[in-house]
Amino acid sequence: MQEIKIPFNRPFMIGSELGYISEAVESGKISGDGLFSSKCHQFFQQILGFKKVLLTTSCTDALEMCAILLDINPGDEVIAPSYTFVSTVNAFILRGAKIKFVDSTTFNPNMDVNQIETLITSKTKVILPVHYAGISCDMGKIMQLANKYGIAVVEDAAQAISSFYKNENGDLFPLGSLGKLAAFSFHETKNVISGEGGLIAINDTSLSQRAEIIREKGTNRSAFFRGEVDKYGWVDIGSSFLPSDLIAAFLYAQLEKLDVIQKRRMDIWNLYDQHLKPLSERNIIQTPNIPEYAIHNAHMYYIITKSLDDRDNLIFYLKKRGINAVFHYQSLHSSNYFKDKHDGRNLNWSDHYSERLLRLPFFYTLSDANVELVAKAIFEYYI
Repeated sequence: MQEIKIPFNRPFMIGSELGYISEAVESGKISGDGLFSSKCHQFFQQILGFKKVLLTTSCTDALEMCAILLDINPGDEVIAPSYTFVSTVNAFILRGAKIKFVDSTTFNPNMDVNQIETLITSKTKVILPVHYAGISCDMGKIMQLANKYGIAVVEDAAQAISSFYKNENGDLFPLGSLGKLAAFSFHETKNVISGEGGLIAINDTSLSQRAEIIREKGTNRSAFFRGEVDKYGWVDIGSSFLPSDLIAAFLYAQLEKLDVIQKRRMDIWNLYDQHLKPLSERNIIQTPNIPEYAIHNAHMYYIITKSLDDRDNLIFYLKKRGINAVFHYQSLHSSNYFKDKHDGRNLNWSDHYSERLLRLPFFYTLSDANVELVAKAIFEYYI
């Protein structure tokens, strides 16, 4: 097996990360909610238009905060896709929720919104769309159902910074701004990174004060530091969800260059698509399907193979050529933990993507030449 020359992912620095980390240290405060945490919050609220945001140590933590904020209790039901990362639903299972999994669509791995209404009961508390690969779910239909039945929507926007939902009038809404709450990730595989890190977007501002308390271990410490109370104490449940300002400093350097990062990622995505579309047109593989209502952020480029064996053989073929392409999620409804809890419905399209989806190398510093090498190797395998 040849040494890997083109990795699946490579973390990157855009320019100011180390300088900002030094500035944070020199400020005399590197714990949570320092200078750069504030700058990140302002960026998301003023530049991207979110009502209220708070940095967290991970997207997982942001989702756990969502579950606490919505007072999820044992027996409450949450509707979520089976084709997702375990954190999406684990945050709600930790609070005692019952998960009802939805199958993926026939055209991409996102949840099939046409199946949601049949799963709604009087116990349904949350609909939990996941915007896979930064491609919007059909948020118009999801919000209609949520409003009809009085159900909260929590967007798992881990992969969806700078992605949008487009309504019938052509209006654009940032993903993460439509649900009551949303969670983002800045893991090293995401578009903008801080190693680990996340963010909760609070679009129902009546939850903002409690979100601060939950994030600060159940105390009103944030209000104390703003001079709103003369002392702080334990007022609610919570945990230590806020990240170090060193993480925020790294992240802010990337947020400043979001447009630059996004342009390069779109160039990479379009180059992959240009080279691999001929295989899709010949029905040899499938390339990403972007619905009219979705403006994606070039988070990843994936292909769908004809079978599990086909995908496994292609992975091996690429590795022999020094290229690391990887599969993604395994259906949660059939996982070791959940299979005995699942209601028995066949979720064939989730399994379809689990067995056939292949993610190609994708990161900011990936060169055009290496994109072409990956595409050429895939062509050689099939043709």
